[in-house]
Amino acid sequence: MLTERQKLAKGTPFETWLHLFHGELPGPTVMIVAGIHGKEVGSIRAAQKLVKQLRNQELTIIRGSLIVVPVANQPAFKKRVRGTPDLNRTFPRGQNRKATQEMSRALFSIMQKYKPAWYLDLHEANGLSSKSKDVLGQTLITNPGNAFIPIVRKIIKQMNGIVNRPSHRFHIRLHKLKGSSRTAAAERIYANAVTVETCWSLKMNTRIEYQMQVVQHFLREAGLMKS
Repeated sequence: MLTERQKLAKGTPFETWLHLFHGELPGPTVMIVAGIHGKEVGSIRAAQKLVKQLRNQELTIIRGSLIVVPVANQPAFKKRVRGTPDLNRTFPRGQNRKATQEMSRALFSIMQKYKPAWYLDLHEANGLSSKSKDVLGQTLITNPGNAFIPIVRKIIKQMNGIVNRPSHRFHIRLHKLKGSSRTAAAERIYANAVTVETCWSLKMNTRIEYQMQVVQHFLREAGLMKS
């Protein structure tokens, strides 16, 4: 497995690392972004853990390529705030529109360059979706009408098969969010795009583990890792 890394948004306050992992066999590209909101630390730690395990060869990409950006919003992460303006409202909102913020432009340029077939946006949210349909904790979110919704449901079923507490179970949400990286990836790059939301009220280690498990399910589904 070939690994490399490069600076994203170099020379700006948003400068951050982008990690690339290439399998020995040809295959699709998967892009994973965390830290678009700086206070959603569990998702950031999961992305950092994923990079560490791949670099240490505890996990292996066997085919295709994986792009990981663990901390998309460095200024917000340093302050542990969501970020102003909300970075997840600044991605292109239509075919002829452009990203309106420095970091969203940099991330979208990576999407355009590598054209990932799969895009995962790692987040965290308040509340447990098993207790209320009005909250996003423990959900996988994708745009309505996506052809790969059955795959999202399959992964939710796999996750709920290993979740010990019923209150921690995952649910699907179908929602188009203009200006988000997920919707931009789906509509402009035609990626299988999903937002992963774990719940803030859970213990940090639990949230990280759930994020890691969801990511690995998607990587296996995309063919980058062994089933």
